[in-house]
Amino acid sequence: MIIIIGTGLAGYQLAREFRKNNATAEFMLITADEGRFYSKPLLSTALTQKKTADTLTTATAETMAAQLNATIKTRCKVQAIDPIKKNIVFDQETMTYDKLVLACGADVIKPPLTGNAVDQVISINHIYDYQFFQELLPQKKSITILGAGLIGCEFANDLTNAGYKVHVIAPVKAPLDLLVPTEIGKLLQTALEKNGAQFHLNCVADRIDKTADNFLLTLSNGETLETELVLSAIGLRPHLALAKTAGIKTDRGILVNRFLETSHADIYALGDCAEVEGHVLPFITPLLNSARALAKTLAGERTAVDYPAMPVTVKTPAHPLVICPPPRGMQGQWQIEQQDNDVRALFYDTQQKLYGFILTNNAVKERMSLAKEVPALF
Repeated sequence: MIIIIGTGLAGYQLAREFRKNNATAEFMLITADEGRFYSKPLLSTALTQKKTADTLTTATAETMAAQLNATIKTRCKVQAIDPIKKNIVFDQETMTYDKLVLACGADVIKPPLTGNAVDQVISINHIYDYQFFQELLPQKKSITILGAGLIGCEFANDLTNAGYKVHVIAPVKAPLDLLVPTEIGKLLQTALEKNGAQFHLNCVADRIDKTADNFLLTLSNGETLETELVLSAIGLRPHLALAKTAGIKTDRGILVNRFLETSHADIYALGDCAEVEGHVLPFITPLLNSARALAKTLAGERTAVDYPAMPVTVKTPAHPLVICPPPRGMQGQWQIEQQDNDVRALFYDTQQKLYGFILTNNAVKERMSLAKEVPALF
Protein backbone atom coordinates (compact mmCIF):
# COMPACT_ATOMS: atom_id res chain seq x y z
CA MET A 1 0.00 0.00 0.00
CA ILE A 2 1.27 3.45 -0.95
CA ILE A 3 -0.05 6.20 1.32
CA ILE A 4 0.19 9.91 0.51
CA ILE A 5 -0.46 12.33 3.38
CA GLY A 6 -1.88 15.53 1.90
CA THR A 7 -4.22 16.41 -0.95
CA GLY A 8 -2.79 19.75 -1.95
CA LEU A 9 -1.25 20.23 -5.37
CA ALA A 10 1.78 18.12 -4.39
CA GLY A 11 -0.24 15.12 -3.21
CA TYR A 12 -2.71 15.12 -6.07
CA GLN A 13 -0.09 15.79 -8.73
CA LEU A 14 1.99 12.88 -7.44
CA ALA A 15 -1.09 10.65 -7.55
CA ARG A 16 -1.83 11.65 -11.14
CA GLU A 17 1.75 11.04 -12.23
CA PHE A 18 1.82 7.69 -10.44
CA ARG A 19 -1.27 6.52 -12.31
CA LYS A 20 0.52 7.27 -15.60
CA ASN A 21 3.16 4.75 -14.54
CA ASN A 22 0.96 2.20 -12.76
CA ALA A 23 -2.78 1.92 -13.41
CA THR A 24 -3.64 -0.73 -10.85
CA ALA A 25 -1.52 -0.54 -7.69
CA GLU A 26 -3.45 0.20 -4.52
CA PHE A 27 -2.83 3.56 -2.95
CA MET A 28 -4.50 5.99 -0.58
CA LEU A 29 -4.49 9.71 0.08
CA ILE A 30 -5.26 11.09 3.53
CA THR A 31 -6.24 14.68 4.25
CA ALA A 32 -7.41 16.63 7.28
CA ASP A 33 -9.85 18.65 5.16
CA GLU A 34 -12.46 17.96 2.47
CA GLY A 35 -9.87 17.13 -0.18
CA ARG A 36 -11.00 19.59 -2.84
CA PHE A 37 -8.75 19.87 -5.88
CA TYR A 38 -7.82 23.43 -6.83
CA SER A 39 -4.79 25.43 -7.90
CA LYS A 40 -3.37 27.22 -4.87
CA PRO A 41 -1.47 29.86 -6.91
CA LEU A 42 -4.81 31.20 -8.15
CA LEU A 43 -5.84 32.32 -4.65
CA SER A 44 -3.85 35.55 -4.92
CA THR A 45 -5.53 36.57 -8.21
CA ALA A 46 -9.03 35.25 -7.57
CA LEU A 47 -10.78 38.54 -6.77
CA THR A 48 -9.72 40.15 -10.05
CA GLN A 49 -11.10 37.11 -11.85
CA LYS A 50 -14.28 37.24 -9.72
CA LYS A 51 -13.66 33.69 -8.52
CA THR A 52 -15.23 32.13 -5.46
CA ALA A 53 -13.98 29.11 -3.52
CA ASP A 54 -16.55 27.02 -5.34
CA THR A 55 -15.55 28.18 -8.81
CA LEU A 56 -11.85 27.71 -7.98
CA THR A 57 -12.57 24.12 -7.02
CA THR A 58 -12.27 21.87 -10.06
CA ALA A 59 -13.03 18.52 -8.40
CA THR A 60 -14.26 17.08 -5.12
CA ALA A 61 -12.48 14.31 -3.25
CA GLU A 62 -15.05 11.84 -4.56
CA THR A 63 -14.35 12.89 -8.14
CA MET A 64 -10.62 12.67 -7.62
CA ALA A 65 -10.92 9.22 -6.04
CA ALA A 66 -12.79 7.99 -9.11
CA GLN A 67 -10.32 9.60 -11.55
CA LEU A 68 -7.32 8.18 -9.72
CA ASN A 69 -8.80 4.80 -8.86
CA ALA A 70 -7.67 5.50 -5.30
CA THR A 71 -9.03 5.67 -1.78
CA ILE A 72 -9.18 9.19 -0.35
CA LYS A 73 -9.83 9.58 3.35
CA THR A 74 -11.02 13.10 4.16
CA ARG A 75 -11.22 14.91 7.50
CA CYS A 76 -8.63 12.51 8.93
CA LYS A 77 -5.68 13.93 10.82
CA VAL A 78 -2.59 11.75 11.04
CA GLN A 79 -1.34 11.76 14.62
CA ALA A 80 1.79 9.64 14.35
CA ILE A 81 4.10 7.69 12.05
CA ASP A 82 5.99 4.58 13.16
CA PRO A 83 8.80 4.08 10.62
CA ILE A 84 9.93 0.83 12.27
CA LYS A 85 6.54 -0.93 12.15
CA LYS A 86 5.76 1.02 8.95
CA ASN A 87 2.35 2.23 10.03
CA ILE A 88 0.51 5.48 10.63
CA VAL A 89 -2.10 6.36 13.22
CA PHE A 90 -5.08 8.57 12.37
CA ASP A 91 -8.44 8.99 14.08
CA GLN A 92 -7.85 5.98 16.36
CA GLU A 93 -7.05 3.80 13.33
CA THR A 94 -3.70 2.21 12.50
CA MET A 95 -2.76 1.47 8.91
CA THR A 96 0.33 -0.22 7.52
CA TYR A 97 2.16 1.14 4.47
CA ASP A 98 4.74 -0.14 2.03
CA LYS A 99 5.70 3.36 0.89
CA LEU A 100 4.73 6.62 2.62
CA VAL A 101 4.84 10.10 1.10
CA LEU A 102 4.65 13.32 3.12
CA ALA A 103 3.01 16.05 1.05
CA CYS A 104 1.83 18.06 4.02
CA GLY A 105 2.65 21.54 2.75
CA ALA A 106 3.58 24.58 4.80
CA ASP A 107 2.16 26.53 7.72
CA VAL A 108 1.68 30.29 7.79
CA ILE A 109 4.10 32.29 9.92
CA LYS A 110 2.07 34.27 12.42
CA PRO A 111 3.04 37.91 12.98
CA PRO A 112 4.31 38.70 16.52
CA LEU A 113 1.46 41.04 17.41
CA THR A 114 -0.03 42.12 20.71
CA GLY A 115 -3.49 43.58 21.33
CA ASN A 116 -7.03 42.32 21.81
CA ALA A 117 -7.62 41.36 18.16
CA VAL A 118 -4.59 39.17 17.39
CA ASP A 119 -6.87 36.21 16.68
CA GLN A 120 -8.73 38.19 13.99
CA VAL A 121 -5.75 38.57 11.66
CA ILE A 122 -6.38 36.49 8.51
CA SER A 123 -3.94 34.42 6.46
CA ILE A 124 -4.78 32.75 3.15
CA ASN A 125 -2.94 29.48 2.69
CA HIS A 126 -5.82 27.29 1.59
CA ILE A 127 -9.06 27.51 -0.35
CA TYR A 128 -11.02 27.42 2.91
CA ASP A 129 -9.08 30.46 4.13
CA TYR A 130 -9.96 32.25 0.90
CA GLN A 131 -13.63 31.31 1.33
CA PHE A 132 -13.64 32.76 4.87
CA PHE A 133 -11.86 35.91 3.66
CA GLN A 134 -14.32 36.44 0.81
CA GLU A 135 -17.26 36.07 3.20
CA LEU A 136 -15.85 38.97 5.24
CA LEU A 137 -15.38 41.32 2.27
CA PRO A 138 -18.93 42.60 1.61
CA GLN A 139 -19.31 46.19 2.81
CA LYS A 140 -15.55 46.45 3.45
CA LYS A 141 -13.41 49.07 1.74
CA SER A 142 -10.06 49.15 3.56
CA ILE A 143 -7.67 46.18 3.89
CA THR A 144 -4.19 46.11 5.35
CA ILE A 145 -1.59 43.55 4.28
CA LEU A 146 1.30 42.60 6.54
CA GLY A 147 4.27 41.69 4.36
CA ALA A 148 5.61 42.88 1.00
CA GLY A 149 6.99 39.61 -0.31
CA LEU A 150 5.75 37.75 -3.34
CA ILE A 151 2.35 36.79 -1.91
CA GLY A 152 1.80 40.15 -0.21
CA CYS A 153 2.43 42.00 -3.47
CA GLU A 154 0.19 39.65 -5.44
CA PHE A 155 -2.66 40.21 -2.99
CA ALA A 156 -2.04 43.98 -3.05
CA ASN A 157 -2.40 43.95 -6.84
CA ASP A 158 -5.49 41.73 -6.70
CA LEU A 159 -7.26 43.74 -3.99
CA THR A 160 -6.57 47.11 -5.61
CA ASN A 161 -7.84 45.71 -8.92
CA ALA A 162 -11.04 44.80 -7.08
CA GLY A 163 -11.44 48.36 -5.81
CA TYR A 164 -10.25 48.09 -2.23
CA LYS A 165 -8.12 50.65 -0.42
CA VAL A 166 -4.97 48.70 0.43
CA HIS A 167 -2.19 49.42 2.91
CA VAL A 168 0.98 47.31 2.90
CA ILE A 169 3.22 47.20 5.99
CA ALA A 170 6.70 45.64 5.87
CA PRO A 171 10.11 46.08 7.59
CA VAL A 172 11.98 46.48 4.29
CA LYS A 173 13.27 49.21 2.01
CA ALA A 174 11.29 47.90 -0.96
CA PRO A 175 8.93 45.05 -1.90
CA LEU A 176 10.36 41.60 -2.71
CA ASP A 177 13.51 42.44 -0.75
CA LEU A 178 14.57 38.77 -0.45
CA LEU A 179 14.28 38.16 -4.19
CA VAL A 180 15.23 41.32 -6.09
CA PRO A 181 17.52 44.35 -5.74
CA THR A 182 16.00 47.40 -4.04
CA GLU A 183 15.71 49.47 -7.22
CA ILE A 184 13.60 46.78 -8.90
CA GLY A 185 11.42 46.41 -5.82
CA LYS A 186 10.86 50.18 -5.89
CA LEU A 187 9.59 49.96 -9.47
CA LEU A 188 7.04 47.37 -8.39
CA GLN A 189 6.09 49.57 -5.43
CA THR A 190 5.50 52.56 -7.72
CA ALA A 191 3.30 50.48 -10.03
CA LEU A 192 1.24 49.14 -7.14
CA GLU A 193 0.89 52.65 -5.71
CA LYS A 194 -0.47 53.83 -9.07
CA ASN A 195 -2.92 50.93 -8.78
CA GLY A 196 -4.08 52.29 -5.40
CA ALA A 197 -1.87 50.62 -2.79
CA GLN A 198 -0.20 52.61 -0.01
CA PHE A 199 3.08 51.30 1.44
CA HIS A 200 4.37 51.70 5.00
CA LEU A 201 7.95 50.42 4.85
CA ASN A 202 10.83 50.12 7.32
CA CYS A 203 8.35 49.29 10.06
CA VAL A 204 6.11 46.50 11.34
CA ALA A 205 2.72 46.31 12.98
CA ASP A 206 3.28 45.88 16.73
CA ARG A 207 -0.28 45.84 17.97
CA ILE A 208 -3.83 45.27 16.71
CA ASP A 209 -6.91 46.28 18.67
CA LYS A 210 -10.61 46.11 17.87
CA THR A 211 -12.40 49.44 17.73
CA ALA A 212 -16.15 49.94 17.61
CA ASP A 213 -16.30 49.14 13.90
CA ASN A 214 -12.79 48.43 12.64
CA PHE A 215 -9.25 47.59 13.75
CA LEU A 216 -6.53 49.93 14.95
CA LEU A 217 -2.96 48.97 14.07
CA THR A 218 -0.05 50.49 15.99
CA LEU A 219 3.16 50.50 13.97
CA SER A 220 6.72 50.28 15.25
CA ASN A 221 7.44 53.82 14.01
CA GLY A 222 4.71 55.21 16.25
CA GLU A 223 2.08 55.65 13.55
CA THR A 224 -1.44 54.25 13.88
CA LEU A 225 -3.62 52.98 11.08
CA GLU A 226 -7.34 52.21 11.09
CA THR A 227 -8.47 49.42 8.79
CA GLU A 228 -11.42 47.08 8.29
CA LEU A 229 -9.49 43.83 7.72
CA VAL A 230 -5.91 42.68 8.29
CA LEU A 231 -4.34 40.06 6.03
CA SER A 232 -0.99 38.58 7.05
CA ALA A 233 1.32 37.48 4.24
CA ILE A 234 4.66 37.43 6.02
CA GLY A 235 5.58 33.96 4.83
CA LEU A 236 5.25 30.20 5.11
CA ARG A 237 7.23 27.60 7.00
CA PRO A 238 7.40 23.92 5.92
CA HIS A 239 5.16 21.72 8.04
CA LEU A 240 7.56 19.61 10.10
CA ALA A 241 5.57 18.49 13.13
CA LEU A 242 4.46 15.15 11.71
CA ALA A 243 7.94 14.29 10.42
CA LYS A 244 9.46 15.12 13.78
CA THR A 245 7.11 12.72 15.58
CA ALA A 246 8.66 9.94 13.48
CA GLY A 247 12.23 11.02 14.08
CA ILE A 248 12.66 12.00 10.44
CA LYS A 249 15.52 14.45 9.98
CA THR A 250 14.50 18.06 9.35
CA ASP A 251 16.15 21.44 9.01
CA ARG A 252 14.34 24.26 7.23
CA GLY A 253 12.19 21.52 5.67
CA ILE A 254 11.98 17.72 5.72
CA LEU A 255 15.44 16.69 4.53
CA VAL A 256 15.39 14.61 1.35
CA ASN A 257 17.91 13.67 -1.32
CA ARG A 258 17.38 13.93 -5.07
CA PHE A 259 15.27 10.76 -4.94
CA LEU A 260 13.06 12.57 -2.40
CA GLU A 261 13.96 9.95 0.21
CA THR A 262 13.90 11.02 3.85
CA SER A 263 16.21 9.70 6.57
CA HIS A 264 13.88 6.69 7.00
CA ALA A 265 13.55 3.95 4.42
CA ASP A 266 10.36 3.96 2.32
CA ILE A 267 9.32 7.44 3.50
CA TYR A 268 9.47 10.30 1.00
CA ALA A 269 8.57 14.00 0.97
CA LEU A 270 7.84 16.57 -1.73
CA GLY A 271 6.31 19.99 -2.22
CA ASP A 272 6.34 22.87 0.24
CA CYS A 273 7.30 20.66 3.19
CA ALA A 274 10.48 19.27 1.59
CA GLU A 275 14.06 20.51 1.61
CA VAL A 276 15.65 18.91 -1.45
CA GLU A 277 19.45 18.80 -1.24
CA GLY A 278 19.41 22.02 0.79
CA HIS A 279 16.81 23.82 -1.34
CA VAL A 280 13.36 24.89 -0.10
CA LEU A 281 11.53 26.11 -3.21
CA PRO A 282 7.80 26.65 -2.64
CA PHE A 283 7.00 27.12 -6.32
CA ILE A 284 5.07 25.13 -8.91
CA THR A 285 7.84 23.96 -11.26
CA PRO A 286 9.96 22.27 -8.55
CA LEU A 287 6.80 20.58 -7.28
CA LEU A 288 5.87 19.28 -10.74
CA ASN A 289 9.39 18.01 -11.38
CA SER A 290 9.40 16.27 -8.01
CA ALA A 291 6.02 14.65 -8.63
CA ARG A 292 7.15 13.21 -11.98
CA ALA A 293 10.37 11.80 -10.56
CA LEU A 294 8.84 10.35 -7.40
CA ALA A 295 5.97 8.77 -9.32
CA LYS A 296 8.50 6.79 -11.36
CA THR A 297 10.34 5.77 -8.20
CA LEU A 298 7.15 4.56 -6.54
CA ALA A 299 6.32 2.61 -9.69
CA GLY A 300 9.64 0.78 -9.51
CA GLU A 301 11.98 2.97 -11.60
CA ARG A 302 14.17 4.83 -9.10
CA THR A 303 14.47 8.35 -10.53
CA ALA A 304 16.28 11.44 -9.27
CA VAL A 305 14.57 14.82 -9.58
CA ASP A 306 16.14 17.48 -11.80
CA TYR A 307 16.07 21.17 -10.90
CA PRO A 308 16.91 23.20 -14.02
CA ALA A 309 16.65 26.97 -14.00
CA MET A 310 13.04 27.60 -13.01
CA PRO A 311 11.85 31.20 -13.55
CA VAL A 312 8.98 32.35 -11.34
CA THR A 313 6.24 34.61 -12.70
CA VAL A 314 5.10 37.10 -10.08
CA LYS A 315 1.36 37.65 -10.54
CA THR A 316 1.44 41.46 -10.42
CA PRO A 317 0.02 42.64 -13.75
CA ALA A 318 0.49 46.26 -12.65
CA HIS A 319 4.19 45.55 -13.17
CA PRO A 320 4.83 42.18 -14.89
CA LEU A 321 7.81 40.47 -13.32
CA VAL A 322 9.75 37.22 -13.85
CA ILE A 323 12.35 36.15 -11.31
CA CYS A 324 14.99 33.46 -11.57
CA PRO A 325 16.91 33.99 -8.32
CA PRO A 326 20.51 32.82 -7.94
CA PRO A 327 21.25 29.96 -5.53
CA ARG A 328 20.90 30.86 -1.86
CA GLY A 329 24.09 32.41 -0.48
CA MET A 330 25.90 32.65 -3.82
CA GLN A 331 28.50 35.43 -4.07
CA GLY A 332 28.19 37.74 -7.05
CA GLN A 333 26.49 40.89 -8.27
CA TRP A 334 23.55 42.14 -10.31
CA GLN A 335 24.05 43.98 -13.59
CA ILE A 336 20.93 46.03 -14.23
CA GLU A 337 19.80 47.60 -17.51
CA GLN A 338 16.68 49.76 -17.47
CA GLN A 339 14.73 51.50 -20.19
CA ASP A 340 11.66 53.22 -18.74
CA ASN A 341 9.92 50.42 -16.78
CA ASP A 342 11.55 47.60 -18.73
CA VAL A 343 14.29 46.06 -16.62
CA ARG A 344 16.78 43.35 -17.50
CA ALA A 345 18.83 42.38 -14.46
CA LEU A 346 21.42 39.62 -14.70
CA PHE A 347 23.20 38.02 -11.74
CA TYR A 348 26.80 36.94 -12.33
CA ASP A 349 28.96 35.01 -9.89
CA THR A 350 32.56 35.98 -9.10
CA GLN A 351 33.68 34.14 -12.27
CA GLN A 352 31.25 36.17 -14.39
CA LYS A 353 28.96 33.21 -15.02
CA LEU A 354 25.22 33.87 -15.29
CA TYR A 355 23.31 32.38 -12.34
CA GLY A 356 20.04 34.32 -12.22
CA PHE A 357 17.94 37.04 -13.77
CA ILE A 358 15.02 39.40 -13.27
CA LEU A 359 12.86 40.69 -16.11
CA THR A 360 10.04 43.23 -16.03
CA ASN A 361 7.38 44.39 -18.46
CA ASN A 362 8.39 43.83 -22.11
CA ALA A 363 11.67 42.21 -21.09
CA VAL A 364 9.82 39.16 -19.72
CA LYS A 365 9.81 37.83 -23.28
CA GLU A 366 13.44 36.81 -22.75
CA ARG A 367 12.67 34.42 -19.88
CA MET A 368 13.05 31.16 -21.83
CA SER A 369 16.23 32.11 -23.69
CA LEU A 370 17.92 33.30 -20.50
CA ALA A 371 16.75 30.24 -18.55
CA LYS A 372 18.71 28.08 -20.98
CA GLU A 373 21.88 29.95 -20.06
CA VAL A 374 21.51 29.53 -16.29
CA PRO A 375 23.06 26.32 -14.89
CA ALA A 376 20.76 23.76 -13.32
CA LEU A 377 20.78 23.45 -9.53
CA PHE A 378 21.22 19.71 -10.13
